[in-house]
Amino acid sequence: MDHVVAISFTLAGQPFELSDDDVRARLASHYPGQINRYWVDIDGVRWPVKQVVACATGLSRSEFQSQSARRLLAKLGFSVGSESASTASPSAQMAPMRVPSPPELAPDVVLVSCVKSKRSSGAAARELYTSAYFGKMRNYAEGSGRPWFILSAEHGLVEPTEWLEPYDTYLPRTPRGYQAAWGQRVRQQLEAVLGDLAGTVFEVHAGAAYVNSLGPELAAADAVVVDKLHGKTIGQRLSWYLQRTRPPAPEVAEFLEPLQDCSLSMSLDEVLATGGEGLRSPGLYSWWVDVEGAADLTTGLGDDVTAGLIYLGLAGATRRGGRRSSNTLWGRIATMHLGNNHQFSTLRLTLGATLACAQGSTTIDEEQLTEWMKTHLRIVAVPVPDADVLDDLETDILAILDPPLNLRKMARTPLRRRLSELRKHYVGTTPSSGAQTTDGS
Repeated sequence: MDHVVAISFTLAGQPFELSDDDVRARLASHYPGQINRYWVDIDGVRWPVKQVVACATGLSRSEFQSQSARRLLAKLGFSVGSESASTASPSAQMAPMRVPSPPELAPDVVLVSCVKSKRSSGAAARELYTSAYFGKMRNYAEGSGRPWFILSAEHGLVEPTEWLEPYDTYLPRTPRGYQAAWGQRVRQQLEAVLGDLAGTVFEVHAGAAYVNSLGPELAAADAVVVDKLHGKTIGQRLSWYLQRTRPPAPEVAEFLEPLQDCSLSMSLDEVLATGGEGLRSPGLYSWWVDVEGAADLTTGLGDDVTAGLIYLGLAGATRRGGRRSSNTLWGRIATMHLGNNHQFSTLRLTLGATLACAQGSTTIDEEQLTEWMKTHLRIVAVPVPDADVLDDLETDILAILDPPLNLRKMARTPLRRRLSELRKHYVGTTPSSGAQTTDGS
């Protein structure tokens, strides 16, 4: 729960009770005026002290003294200071656009800011930013059911699927002129995508620099900006998203949890040692690579592959038309994936082609591939009793986990396009009977 400071006082002969949150809420639809001498800092924006108290109490500025305003604001926990009467408030040049955000005001569009933490190589914009904070903003936006975009300090308005290379621009550290031009650019980009913005409600999930730069531009276009997290710390924001992000459906969550838990994984030798016990049923499995293995895959693909979950597959799903499959987790893993023939396993083909490219080889060395898999990979296998739901279950979980080496059902990233090229080049490059890959996972 947020910490709220509240005080009771008498001003201009009238009694008041006021909290720091009350002050923020009553400033929401105002801009800071020019500061002649004394200012108060409200969440990184400086305001004239008398303007703040007048907005918070409804009194006229002529009804109380600046000294009284400074004392009250200090009691509420705000920083108060002074500057030369000839110095205009920086915030007056870049005014914040904060409007009340009542629950009934449903957004038409959700805007999410970029963050500093990024992958070391290019990715779809929704995947480029790596911080937990961005992940929670993205999950919230995706779960809102509304169109959503990313506010990039470098590129302006960005579609979530747009491919971006890493960049260093951080909007709060740019000059005010850049921020003003950035706000104009984003407004123009929004108009190009959405048309007339009048009446459009934008729910913005971003820091002050983003909202203060874009807000006045959207206001000029008669749009509405909703900033639900105004005044909250990063910790408070993370908690807010946690409470509001819709969890996966129960049937998905039941299987998602173990599939993304590496502590449940087994080495391939451990899997083989079971003799199939507990694995002779339909199910899902996730494959995990260690640091050295990830480096090998990165070399072969020419794109960053990080240690961790790289592939998700299924075994035994009911086929189209309702025909039952005889495949099981044991059969898929022990016979196909570890069966020394990449033509019976799309995963073997994926790994074999990538490693052959990394080594400069013209063919896939099956025995060497199997040894590499045993050395660098681990697997989590999860039985799923109902084969009829298995394919849809895989689809839902793929959308959440987005493993980099899955091709079917996934967006075509540069890494996946390169992987497709390698697979086409290397398929059938070892002596075989000419059989084709038969498993879709």
